[in-house]
Amino acid sequence: MSGPMRQTPGLPTPPKGWPVGSYDTYEQAQRAVDYLSDNEFQVENLTIVGVDLMQVERVLGRLTWGKVVTGGLVSGAWLGLFFGALVGFFSQGDGWTPILFGVIAGMVFGLISASIPYAASRGQRDFTSTMQLVAGRYDVLCDPKKAEQARDMLARLAL
Repeated sequence: MSGPMRQTPGLPTPPKGWPVGSYDTYEQAQRAVDYLSDNEFQVENLTIVGVDLMQVERVLGRLTWGKVVTGGLVSGAWLGLFFGALVGFFSQGDGWTPILFGVIAGMVFGLISASIPYAASRGQRDFTSTMQLVAGRYDVLCDPKKAEQARDMLARLAL
């Protein structure tokens, strides 16, 4: 292959630049970049990079049939209310009938759509959780032409 290596737009590419700061939390790295911005540094030369990535699943609580059924009914009712109100708004006559029908139909749909997957899991996952991607540390990288200036400015922030 001759000539410079071409990159396809939209594909992930490794970050470039020299490290000018390393932080334990994203908040600290963000504060460093904000400090540089407040002091008129050209922040478009910076990149925050999460290093040593971990997927963290935080367990929120136990999942029971009662919670599944209630959640399905409530979410279905909201969806039915929305569609019923939309139909009621554009229909002639009594606007409450489509809303009532929408709420009831939504509750049935929500109950079914929540219960079937839970029953199919057969107790393999009886808890709710959230997922996060977290880094062990966050490095601030800078274009090599401006790295020394950024490093000197961040040294003043550490004082």
